[in-house]
Parts: sequence; C-alpha cells; structure tokens
Amino acid sequence: MKSKASYLTLAKVSESLFKEKGSKFLAFAYPVKSEAEIKETLDSLRKKYYDARHHCYAYVLGKNKDVLRTNDDGEPNHSAGDPILGQIRSNSLTNVLIVVVRYFGGTKLGVGGLISAYRNAASEAISNNQIIESEDTRELTLLYGYPEMNQVMKLIKDHDLEIADQDFDNLCKITLAVPDGIWDTVYGKTREMEGVIIDGD
Repeated sequence: MKSKASYLTLAKVSESLFKEKGSKFLAFAYPVKSEAEIKETLDSLRKKYYDARHHCYAYVLGKNKDVLRTNDDGEPNHSAGDPILGQIRSNSLTNVLIVVVRYFGGTKLGVGGLISAYRNAASEAISNNQIIESEDTRELTLLYGYPEMNQVMKLIKDHDLEIADQDFDNLCKITLAVPDGIWDTVYGKTREMEGVIIDGD
C-alpha cells in the first residue's frame, strides 16, 4: 500500500512514436525532480529535433502535485499540453515531464484530432515505461569510529537505507538517504547511539 509520504513516478526515460495522417508525434517521458532539470531536457530536445514544427509538453512536480505546467507551443489552445497533462494525471504520476515533438505531415487534424493524437502519444510513452512508487528523502550524515561500525550498519539494514556517500578514513563518514516517512524514527535512533555524531547537529 502507498504510504502518505510516497508517490507514483516513472522509473526511466521512455519514448513512443504515434502517426496520424502523415504527421509524426514523437513522445518522450522523463522522471524529473526540478524545473531546472526540465529546462535542460527541453533545451536538448529542441536542439536535437530543431526541424520539428511543435514541441508540446506538460509536467507535474512535487509530492502534492502542486507544481504543474502545460505548453501548446503554437498548436490551438488546450489541444496539446492539456491532453498530455491528462495522461500524467490519469496515471496519478508526479515528478514527470512528457514532451511530444510533432512533425507536420501536410494534413490538418483539427482540434479533436490533435487532442486525440497528443493524448495517444503521451499514453504510449507512459506504457513503454514503468510506474514505480518513490519517496522524498533527506540526507543524514554520520561521523563515527570503527568500533561503532556494526551499530551503524545494523541501522542501515533494519531500515533498508540507501548509502549516498561514504568515506572511511581515521574517522568514518557516511551519508544516508532517509525517506521522509521514517526520518523521525531513524534520526531518533541515531541520536541514541554512543560514539556516533550527526554532522551539522
């Protein structure tokens, strides 16, 4: 079951090709974390497919899906960005960007035809991906000596924590990615450990 702290997103980058009356709709679906990352992705697609007529997209960010945007990029209002966004929403996804690049085939599709084509292209890109459950994490950096290694490793194993960075010198330093849902528990247990210092505490 999905915990309150988790959300659904995409596992990887995927693409699809949808054709309608000579027009080609290349759809790309990305897992993303920030608007800066989205801008970089859009810029690189525009460079790669510089000869395409339209680069339409929609994205949703944040655990609460409170950051979202659509762009019709010259297509009639609400005929491209909204149907793409509709596919993100109907799969309950967030931290996702879907871009549909259109090469015009010479035959106008009309607003209804465009809505259908952009919706289908976005839907296929999601189908070619994998929907996963994810969770926001915070970093916790611990400093400790070798005698404390066992209790730190037990904490990692007990809570299935991801190691983001580690450095074993005279003093051991490890950075853990702790899911928001168990942050208070893990932080509390760490504070009780003798000989373990929380960096920045």
